[in-house]
Amino acid sequence: MKTRIIVIVLLLLVLAVLLTRNDDRIAATLLNTINPIKQRYQQFTQSIEDKSHSYIFQKETIEKLNNENLILRKRLLEQIHYIEQIQNVYDVLPNLSKLPIQNISISETISYVKLNSFSQIILTKPKDLIENRIYGLIQGTVVAGVAILKNNQLYGYLTSDNKCRFSVFVGEKKASGIAIGDKRDSIIVKFIPKWNNIKIGDKVVTSGLDKIFFSNLPVGIVTKVEVQSAYTVAYIEPYNNVLHPRTFFVVNNPKATILENFDSNSTNLIMDCPKHCTDSNITDENSTHTLRAEYNETIPVISSIPSRVDQTQHDVIEPNIPTEEEKPKPIKKKKKKVIKKETTNKYKHHQSMDLF
Repeated sequence: MKTRIIVIVLLLLVLAVLLTRNDDRIAATLLNTINPIKQRYQQFTQSIEDKSHSYIFQKETIEKLNNENLILRKRLLEQIHYIEQIQNVYDVLPNLSKLPIQNISISETISYVKLNSFSQIILTKPKDLIENRIYGLIQGTVVAGVAILKNNQLYGYLTSDNKCRFSVFVGEKKASGIAIGDKRDSIIVKFIPKWNNIKIGDKVVTSGLDKIFFSNLPVGIVTKVEVQSAYTVAYIEPYNNVLHPRTFFVVNNPKATILENFDSNSTNLIMDCPKHCTDSNITDENSTHTLRAEYNETIPVISSIPSRVDQTQHDVIEPNIPTEEEKPKPIKKKKKKVIKKETTNKYKHHQSMDLF
């Protein structure tokens, strides 16, 4: 260890002596020896610095690109879902012309309630729905099922589910019955009166009397008829597609709106008035209408209906025929006094007096 230190000290002394002599050749040799070492050292350090910067930059770039990729993929999925929704709505738009737009809402399927059941679905909830109320579901222009709002969630029960029940008419003579979901390709209509002649091939439509659907919406066709002890049962092949529940119409208000709050007194009618009648001389007691100054407005005046209507009595159905003794005597007509002749004679007498 001591020998190494002594050698290093001697070398330093030799260098110091050489430098003190101011010899150009010695300085040149020293610079030629030291400069390459210095350049290599700078290149080495610069390469290490560049690599470190490139590594850090690449890492930041990769992280940034990954984040952007995730955002773009998310937006792509949203756009695909949005385009699919637009396509579904575009497919059902032609059916809106056949339904009252003001009484329906568009709803889409979110998911199935159970993975092993394809008859119960969860739907998007339209506005202003009432809890625990049954709403009708329409697929295109045919019946698809019913929907119930529970715990602020809209559940749909398709025609293949047992909870789907609504009132229908069967056949041309409109035999009433209750449609109940049975299977994927079948609906049972129960409680049909036995005196109705139900045949295979009869069409089934909604009655609209249960305040769930509009009237005359297509349901299906009769494929089988069974006569039981108390009533007739019909098996129906439905029109709707149970396996592809996408977009539905929710019936918000199935009531008839044309005759709602109808008031006959506020209705303006045009009445034909004869030429000789005026507003002042129309005072007939037996007339059912009185005209105002403007003859196109009428006020119903019910004057010919008696104040009391009793039940039909036996003597009215079979009246007694009066006998000859009980026959009413004919009423003698009173002769009217002749006043015209007297007035004419008086008038002539006055004229004759004037002549004198």
